[in-house]
Amino acid sequence: MALNEKQNNSVPDSHPRYQSLKFRHKIIDGMKNLVVAEAGLIAHGRGECFDYILGEKTTKTARSAIKAAIAALLLAEKPVISVNGNVAALVPNELVTLSKLLNIPLEINLFYHKEGRIKAIEDVLTKAGAADIKGINEDKMIELEGLESSRRKVELIAKADIIMVPLEDGDRTEALKKLNKKVIAVDLNPLSRTSLWADITIVDNIVRVIPEMIKKAKELKKLDKKQLEEIIKNYNNKLNIQNTLDLIIEYINKQKEKALEDVKL
Repeated sequence: MALNEKQNNSVPDSHPRYQSLKFRHKIIDGMKNLVVAEAGLIAHGRGECFDYILGEKTTKTARSAIKAAIAALLLAEKPVISVNGNVAALVPNELVTLSKLLNIPLEINLFYHKEGRIKAIEDVLTKAGAADIKGINEDKMIELEGLESSRRKVELIAKADIIMVPLEDGDRTEALKKLNKKVIAVDLNPLSRTSLWADITIVDNIVRVIPEMIKKAKELKKLDKKQLEEIIKNYNNKLNIQNTLDLIIEYINKQKEKALEDVKL
């Protein structure tokens, strides 16, 4: 269910929080349709807080991570994009476009299991144009070592060399790393376990990240293997996270100065 007409009419396009409210309602509707778990609403709200202090824009450090992520996915032999409820609710069409562009399968993988959720997410992805969605057949699942949550049940992820895990919980990222797999994370919190454990951490809002990844994928697909490897070689995830934190501090200081100037006026 999309943002309904009544909600659309109550929030004019000129509203300063229009985009934020639009995606907030997508998450709410996703919960009503079983796509999003109740806890997903809390996770989305927490992400919004971090987005505020990033200036609600794709930073230069996020762009650097996106470039490295696309290069890594193009170089991978068995890449997989993991999909949870929030991602399916927010960017299903864009996610399917990226999947097709890079020829990378989508696999549904959930922390919170509820009867009908996997089917609901499958329907959303299918409507967006996805085919051969993984993670929906219990008979094909195996369990990841070192993980006790429902996320331990995987299909292609078990054999993947690199996994993109947008809006991830830290326990599976840690488990994947211990299994010597590469992880690309999308997380608005630069200090989360997921962010710190991942090989490439994109600190940005998923609604901006996937469209930006599509643009970058079209560009980098023209490069040869050596050029892609050079991009990875020049990328340092720990340094990129540190630089992201510097940008957050810089943004907060600017807002502090602005607030003080307003008080003086």
